[in-house]
Amino acid sequence: MLLSAEYLKSVFEKAQPYNDYIATGTEEQQRRWQQVYDAAYITSEQQELLNSFVRRMHILVLSGIWCGDCVEQGPLLTRLEEASPVINIRFIDRELVPELRDNVTINQGRRVPVALFLAEDFALCSIYGDRSLTRYRAIAQRQLGPACSTGLLIPDAEELAGTLQDWLNEAERIQLMLRLSTRLRQKHQD
Repeated sequence: MLLSAEYLKSVFEKAQPYNDYIATGTEEQQRRWQQVYDAAYITSEQQELLNSFVRRMHILVLSGIWCGDCVEQGPLLTRLEEASPVINIRFIDRELVPELRDNVTINQGRRVPVALFLAEDFALCSIYGDRSLTRYRAIAQRQLGPACSTGLLIPDAEELAGTLQDWLNEAERIQLMLRLSTRLRQKHQD
């Protein structure tokens, strides 16, 4: 099965940590990712929530170093990983895994970023992407119709904070799913 834990683990192992992934881009692409990373931060309330996570989770992000939406959301995921010892994130260019890319389409499109939230044993818990609710609201406010962010300018602080919170909400949802999982509670005897 394509989305089996074994397959997802093998892709995760080929994927790269944030800094290694960003280093594959041009100097300009690296600059764009870095400016969003520099603007993003975890609040004390978010840190408190992340500190409460006990189940290990992996997040595999299908991405494009060139993609404006990835530029505006990938660094936010990295901030979550940095703030939590149980979140492990890896990025992979979607073109390197065409069989996976073609099977995690959103609205019949090959969108990026697409985050696959995985349990500690790489069982699939959720597929989330290509934009969070805050991102969609901000884009809809600016224009209705097809658009692709260029990543040239970072989102305003409110949008950035809201998008980070959207990603944290999904991570919390998965953490609760994992924490309440019968199979994992039996495994961890809790």
